[in-house]
Amino acid sequence: MNTATSVKRRYRGSSTEERRALRRQQLIDAATQIYGEFGYRHSGVKQVCDAAGLTQRYFYESFGHSDELLIACYEQAARKVRELNMAAAQAAGEDRMERSRAMLHAYFSYLRDNPKLARLLFVDIRGISPAVDEAIDQALKASSEDMTRALAHPGEHFDEMLQAGILGGVIHIALHWMASGYAHSVETVTETALKLGASLLE
Repeated sequence: MNTATSVKRRYRGSSTEERRALRRQQLIDAATQIYGEFGYRHSGVKQVCDAAGLTQRYFYESFGHSDELLIACYEQAARKVRELNMAAAQAAGEDRMERSRAMLHAYFSYLRDNPKLARLLFVDIRGISPAVDEAIDQALKASSEDMTRALAHPGEHFDEMLQAGILGGVIHIALHWMASGYAHSVETVTETALKLGASLLE
């Protein structure tokens, strides 16, 4: 086989895959904004495609239906929050309370600075479909695992039920704060949520 032809063919294949990946990311980014502003239930495929600058045929190139796109948006946003939380914990040093405070501060700061993402993550997301609920459960499980990695002593295992309660409580604090229009400072909300987190470290 002609080497130049073979290389060209591989390049073309890679280029096609890259363009498809780029279009998929365009749809995810556009949908994140649309769902965050109007809510998933009030947004359609055409609305997302228009915002992404793509035709609807490109939607079905990457996603079988809208729920798959919602899951992709949710997972991307949840992953970003987790990455920020872990980076904050690592930067806070070895003290577990300070690590917990830093994670919460990073978490609430991100929600305040990205209200559309906050709505995507928390508002009207449950009950859309079993697949979406499973994605949420997996994200919460990953957050619990991050909590253990960031805060547990070597060989220590936190109470899973208590962790679930703390995560749920932090989420409800976030929802209350969002509903108030972020009326309180990040520091105030952080210290409030830290009272929950402290129970894990006692």
